[in-house]
Amino acid sequence: MRSKKIKKRYYSIREVSERTGVEPHVLRFWEKEFSQLRPRRGRSGNRAYTERNLKVILAIKDLLYVQKYTIQGAVERLKKDPGLWENQSIKAPEREKPLAELRELLLDLKRLIEGDANRQKGKTKDGRGKSNPR
Repeated sequence: MRSKKIKKRYYSIREVSERTGVEPHVLRFWEKEFSQLRPRRGRSGNRAYTERNLKVILAIKDLLYVQKYTIQGAVERLKKDPGLWENQSIKAPEREKPLAELRELLLDLKRLIEGDANRQKGKTKDGRGKSNPR
């Protein structure tokens, strides 16, 4: 029986970094620059990001890295269009895809090696292959 994945209420900076592809030091910098990005802080001072924060981060990332806005330009754009981040979709981290690709690559390599081994078995001592009597 499959269990449904429970949606978390808060994410650590490490989890946010993994999910968004933005380094933690960049996230901390963006907090200073963008008023829309203000994660909660726990008693110990750890950041607690919400789903809304993740969407804001993805919107900022899109503005800076894809649309090539400057920091100031992205700040102004988010102020003009506060709902811009609402259209962002949060995807689960794709850890399985690289592993699946690696597995397929290794299986191809195994088939290739096994194919060479089978061809080597069919060759004679002089390396020409089985003789064909005429």
